[in-house]
Amino acid sequence: MNGNNSIFQEFIILAVSDIPHLKVLLFCILLCIYVLTVTGNTTIIMVSQMDRHLHKPMYFFLSNLSLLDICNTTTTMPKMLQVLFLERKSVSYIGCLTQMYFFLAFVGTECILLGIMSYDRFLAICSPLKYYIIMDRKLCFYLAGFSWLSGLVNSVVHTVFTFRLDFCNSNKINYFYCDIPPLLSLSCEDTSVNQVLLLSIGVFIGWTPFFFITVSYIYIIVTVMKIRSTEGQKKAFSTCASHLTVVVLYFGSAIFNYVRPISSYSLGKDRIISVMYSVVTPMLNPLIYTFKNQEVKKAMERQFFPRHYLQN
Repeated sequence: MNGNNSIFQEFIILAVSDIPHLKVLLFCILLCIYVLTVTGNTTIIMVSQMDRHLHKPMYFFLSNLSLLDICNTTTTMPKMLQVLFLERKSVSYIGCLTQMYFFLAFVGTECILLGIMSYDRFLAICSPLKYYIIMDRKLCFYLAGFSWLSGLVNSVVHTVFTFRLDFCNSNKINYFYCDIPPLLSLSCEDTSVNQVLLLSIGVFIGWTPFFFITVSYIYIIVTVMKIRSTEGQKKAFSTCASHLTVVVLYFGSAIFNYVRPISSYSLGKDRIISVMYSVVTPMLNPLIYTFKNQEVKKAMERQFFPRHYLQN
């Protein structure tokens, strides 16, 4: 027995390896995604720090988002690759607890951060003359710190209340990693408190930022539509397009997976949805912000292809 809460000393991760004939293909795909995610997000962080043209609040928050994406995938992907390549499906009780803690911390932080980024875009477009006065360096650090702290507190609460349960139904997790829904399904205790916490804290971590983002973009759209020139409208919308794309991809899958009644969960379907915000979205974020953002494109040219940039 490991501690006082479980008759199992370890859990078995099944979802990654339940298709034997596709193991090699899945390993190659996941490895490529992981390398692209780390490389792309690291590049965004480096360019944002190196290029003085990107020393703006928007790119400070973008750097935080990229760091979160690196941390998020590093929490889950190495174990998934290990299961596929070495067929080591087991994860210790403490290892499962640790993985869940950090994964939830990064997911919660990213939700809050995306809401803060919408506030940044709202100020930049709706109050451009006051933007740099309000969104100064100190406020940026406070807002980023608030998002990280909120994610950590969210994770502590869920991890403590999840791992106080007895897991005696089974130690086999039909999922890609240790997460709340699959672990609750293994418990032989009443999980009603966990369900209430999942929904109530989810309102703060998930629905509140999403509502804030929605309201911000309503004001942004109204403001942009008042711009008389079509070119001006396109420029204003282009500064928001990347963020809005990430919001739709991330919140659509994360809210579906966490902020709904536990009775509606289906691990078979939910694990597919979880791949979107834990694997696919972190890889797409650098591509979205690169392809849709002219400032980032030019900054990358200045830093990595200076001769080509000067010729143009």
